[in-house]
Amino acid sequence: MTRALNTLVGLAVGDALGMPTQSMSRADIAARYGRVDRLLDGAPDQPIAPGMPAGSITDDTEQALLLADLLVEGGGTFEPRALADALQAWEDDMRARGSSDLLGPSTKAALVELAAGASPEESGRFGTTNGAAMRIAPVGIAFGEPDALLEAVVAASRPTHNTGLALSAATTVAAVISAGIDGADLDAALDVGLRAGEAAFARGHWRAGASVPAKARWALAQTFGSDDECVDFVVDVIGTSVSSQESVVAAIVLAHHFVEHPFEALCQAASVGGDTDTVAAIAGAMLGATADTPPAPTEVVDDVLRVSQVDLASRALALTRLRDAAPRPS
Repeated sequence: MTRALNTLVGLAVGDALGMPTQSMSRADIAARYGRVDRLLDGAPDQPIAPGMPAGSITDDTEQALLLADLLVEGGGTFEPRALADALQAWEDDMRARGSSDLLGPSTKAALVELAAGASPEESGRFGTTNGAAMRIAPVGIAFGEPDALLEAVVAASRPTHNTGLALSAATTVAAVISAGIDGADLDAALDVGLRAGEAAFARGHWRAGASVPAKARWALAQTFGSDDECVDFVVDVIGTSVSSQESVVAAIVLAHHFVEHPFEALCQAASVGGDTDTVAAIAGAMLGATADTPPAPTEVVDDVLRVSQVDLASRALALTRLRDAAPRPS
């Protein structure tokens, strides 16, 4: 239960730290904020989250909790179309509230396909972005057996991100979390996750792009003389866009490099520019799953929970119970 809660806490805190800097350049973030080292308000001219108060979560956490609720309500299963319907309802609600924080490009395109009559198996055939990976943490908590984990990732991703690239990225994140829940540290969990990600690639439609596990293994093999060198490498070589091969690998490298200082990892992720909330959220989920303490100070966690009004503890408990009730090989 402790690591399950830490996973969701890391996800939410990373998301909230990256909220005010998402879709900004690293240079613009530095000019306005210096380096992000605390929760910040969304500025009035923030491209996606204008005026949001410090500690607010975004679509990364909200969609993950939406998936968690579907898993719990279905006893570990759900219909792919139910996920699509829930995502569309979420966006409709966000739009009604005047929010600019809407569905990502792959998810939006897939929902249009579904509405036009496409099957869930085909609607996500072009989705290569990070939407599946950003919301997959509950699957990593709820499933411990590798084959069941893979099937759950595919079910949770197929309607919107049914490509080898996206499935590989989402499976990597989920398997890192699942291994952490079983007690692995980050290094051991990353090994499990990257092998699982390699196996997942063949489950989706082929789209051109670098292998997420291969790119991550290469990036993890680099050595850095300083923290700044690591961050420069993430920004200039890996990239921090919504592409799975960029943002997910960026999250892995930052989590690994700053593993001894997890809150620093999240602050750095919020400062790199690009899809900062997603990079920080994924890094936070992996760091939370692989440690027995939360990846952020208590006062920061409390502020995020207070401002965003989300119940992470009950969901962590419910997802843990799903995991405990599932059959495991002897």
